[in-house]
Amino acid sequence: MTFPDRIERTIDLAHPPAKVWAAITTADGLGTWFGNKAEIDLRPGGEAHLTWNEGFTATLHIKVVDEPVRFAYTWGIEGLPEGDPRQTFVDFLLAPSGDGTRLTVIETGFAQAPAETFDQAYHGNMDGWEKELGELVAYLDAGR
Repeated sequence: MTFPDRIERTIDLAHPPAKVWAAITTADGLGTWFGNKAEIDLRPGGEAHLTWNEGFTATLHIKVVDEPVRFAYTWGIEGLPEGDPRQTFVDFLLAPSGDGTRLTVIETGFAQAPAETFDQAYHGNMDGWEKELGELVAYLDAGR
């Protein structure tokens, strides 16, 4: 049995690429829409550390920094122990679109999850990206 391996979401934002880039690559941005606190070493090989008020934490292992068009990282698969080498790859692609930005987020690598954790990881992230991208829109529209 094969599992879906890819989540892809595309949204059009009424903000220029530079503003969207700052929202997805700075501690202030990430710590507002994608967590409650963030630290980031923005370079390939660097890490970002996110925490949520509910006690959840995540470490992003930064792979690509191509300002202002592409930001990518890997992170752990939900349900697997901390430090497990199986991770998903998250790719943010930004493209000018009129006066705004078309943002595409692609997360791949779910097929490597064991059957007993796949549903939790895949569907959790599928729902999570919908929620988090809504929070990104709210963050940008609030003028931060």
